[in-house]
Amino acid sequence: MKYRFISDSHTHSECSFDGKDSVIMMCQQASGIGLYSLTITDHCECNEYFEKDVRSDISRSVIDIAKARAMYHDSLKVYTGIELGQPTQNVDAAKDALSIGDFDFVLGSLHNLKDEQDFFYLQYDITTAYALLDRYCKELLELAEQNMFDSLAHVDYPLRYIIATSEVNVNLNKYHDILDEILLTLVRNEKALEINTSGLRQVIGRTLPNIHVLRRFRELGGKYVTLGSDAHRWADIGSGIEDALDMLRQCCFTHFTVYEKRQPKMLPIL
Repeated sequence: MKYRFISDSHTHSECSFDGKDSVIMMCQQASGIGLYSLTITDHCECNEYFEKDVRSDISRSVIDIAKARAMYHDSLKVYTGIELGQPTQNVDAAKDALSIGDFDFVLGSLHNLKDEQDFFYLQYDITTAYALLDRYCKELLELAEQNMFDSLAHVDYPLRYIIATSEVNVNLNKYHDILDEILLTLVRNEKALEINTSGLRQVIGRTLPNIHVLRRFRELGGKYVTLGSDAHRWADIGSGIEDALDMLRQCCFTHFTVYEKRQPKMLPIL
């Protein structure tokens, strides 16, 4: 591998509703390709938490990760994570989920707006796309201000699906001011920004966010950056992480971040 320390801090096992493989299989792949660490961050969609008994999935995830950590302790650092989806839409659910285990790392995500389906399922034209993006940026700022997470995931998540499923050519240029507010909130709260590499495997063809947002985060005083493939199967573990490290270097970062017991651990990019 090109870099000494390569860590994947956004992955999903079969304990997620859309995950394919066991935690053991995910760790086996990570160890086999020489990753330094792997964090399993199974889905916790807070808006569906009580209706769909998400609690049992998270509990199983925590148990499976503990077993994998014991099995791979000599070759791979295995961290217990969770992806809190829409925590602002059900704060009680988010608090209950975080009480389930001794988490190392918490991702904050916004997969769907209040009273809407996941952006994956929506239909877009130019008017609806920008109307949804207006709402998305406002809710994302609320999520950042709520401050229940360690790293904010895939900040331009809707574009992954707007671009992939429609002819609509949209971007976040008009949202410069509110994006700055979001990034500044992360800086003030000493939280991380995620570089999500899933877009490199999809139609959008780039990381989420792009290098311009990452550079702006740096300009505003951002220090902590986590890296995640968003793998939902063993074969995608570590995918694109070296590209993300290249981006960090281009933006003059010398370290990236992993979390252990909810505390940032800085690893050199070398």
